[in-house]
Amino acid sequence: MDELISRITAASGLDESLARKAIGIILAFLQKEGPAAEIGQLMAALPGAQELADAEGGAKGGLLGTIGGMMGGGGGVMALGGQLMGAGLSMGQIQSVSKEMFAVGREKAGEDTMGAIVGAIPGLGQFV
Repeated sequence: MDELISRITAASGLDESLARKAIGIILAFLQKEGPAAEIGQLMAALPGAQELADAEGGAKGGLLGTIGGMMGGGGGVMALGGQLMGAGLSMGQIQSVSKEMFAVGREKAGEDTMGAIVGAIPGLGQFV
């Protein structure tokens, strides 16, 4: 996880605390929206990922997020962007963080795993 955080701080200009928060928010979103098998592979390939997802992204979205998801993702990537902006990231930083996260994901979990995740979440491809 330290490597991922270092790469994200370098790519985005975020401090370590905000980088951790952004990673946790994104991982929690992926767990809610992505295919379970591939998300499990990604989380296993990134030691410490589950702890960050639980600490930074757990229980966000609530009932409205669940209902939105059942209605075809009514929020989805846009809701994720709102969460990240609410945490203090600019749109440019969100793109830097997500591109770097998915690059590390491809290195650690594999192209097929990350491709399945991106393909399963509508709109995610435009950020990675």
